[in-house]
Amino acid sequence: MKSPEQRYDYDFAIAGGGPAGTSAAICLAQKGHRVILFEKERFPRFHIGESLLSTANDAFVTLGVADRVEAACFPPKWGARLYTPDGMTGRGVDFTLASGVTRAKTYQVCREQFDAILMERAREVGVEVREGHRVSDCAFDAEAASLEFVSDDGSRGGMRVRALVDASGRHGLVAKKLGLRTDEPKLANIAVFSHFKSVPRLPGNRPDDIRLVARADAGWFWLIPISPELTSVGVVIPMKRYMELEHGSPETMLQATFDDTPIMAELMRNATREWPVRVEKDFSYSASTYAGERWILAGDAGSFLDPVFSSGVSIAMESGIEAATALNRAAARNDFSAPSFAAFSRRQAKRFRAFRRFVVGFYSPQFRDLFFSPEPPKVLFRAVVTVLAGNWDPGLWTRVMNRIFFFFVAIQKRFSPSTRLFRRDASAGYPSEDPA
Repeated sequence: MKSPEQRYDYDFAIAGGGPAGTSAAICLAQKGHRVILFEKERFPRFHIGESLLSTANDAFVTLGVADRVEAACFPPKWGARLYTPDGMTGRGVDFTLASGVTRAKTYQVCREQFDAILMERAREVGVEVREGHRVSDCAFDAEAASLEFVSDDGSRGGMRVRALVDASGRHGLVAKKLGLRTDEPKLANIAVFSHFKSVPRLPGNRPDDIRLVARADAGWFWLIPISPELTSVGVVIPMKRYMELEHGSPETMLQATFDDTPIMAELMRNATREWPVRVEKDFSYSASTYAGERWILAGDAGSFLDPVFSSGVSIAMESGIEAATALNRAAARNDFSAPSFAAFSRRQAKRFRAFRRFVVGFYSPQFRDLFFSPEPPKVLFRAVVTVLAGNWDPGLWTRVMNRIFFFFVAIQKRFSPSTRLFRRDASAGYPSEDPA
């Protein structure tokens, strides 16, 4: 009879080398498992700059990269600055107010450099990394996960492992194969973006905080410093409104969105573009389940949310770490059945719903009236900031305060206890009037 080592080429395979995949691989290797990671691209590779949440610091400690991230001198982030289209009404979001957060300070990161840190750590702890390789197919049964892969030179191969972590991003190898995805119709958006030099930073002692600028319609802009010179700048527009805009080249469209928003026109007046403008469908989705017999979904392979609150990388790392914990427990029991991963799947769904509530709410004028208010009720806004800093499963008091916040959002639609800052007409392009 063959031993487990003889029956499997590796203990676990990871499809995808982004933050979710490398986090899962690192943690599994740290627990003594034999791990192989397939990444279809070769590093360094372009990825839009990311703004992290405070809870990412906990993941850095778990992964053993906290010192390296600190040493990389990424622009520090202590929160955000919110602006209305005219720039007259704006205020800060301060992560130091968040409860249940180990460390408020986080980072705006250049993904090429950030992802390379995680990949280097994976190799360091013994993960076999195959760049330029893509998992092309998979099958699962009671005995093994069977994979087929192809390299960028066209060569093919296959292997048997105890289980697969699908961290293939929006490509969604397993979710698409098994028909698990559910689109979010309220979050069908388009993102248009590039990197720029000479974008002025914020005044004061927090110059590198992310800036979030609301448009006069349902769209919004991000400005994320990702290095001392470069700023990632983009606009997100709901599909309904995007289809109504005059379409030209991506460069022309992005510039037009700057020109029709006064504060952006001023901020970008002397900026120079350093990358081609990219246009991406920013459609959000979730999965009906996040794990099954000998497979687990991590990061964007399981769910993706509109980036307005910068939850993507933090969710990816957390889900990768949690996938490794679930698989390590399954290995100890030699039980890789779907029921053994039920707790993991429930947790991923709960986290998605927690952030989704705020993201869907953001695309309603009544939510924006309160969120962009110059002087919101402090106790309520602290509860909101707690979740937006990454503490998506807070204590009872914070959960109650957030329920009250969304109650005020609901009555703002009809009675307007707060000043109406945003228009309500149909041409504004809001996808839904329901923030729930």
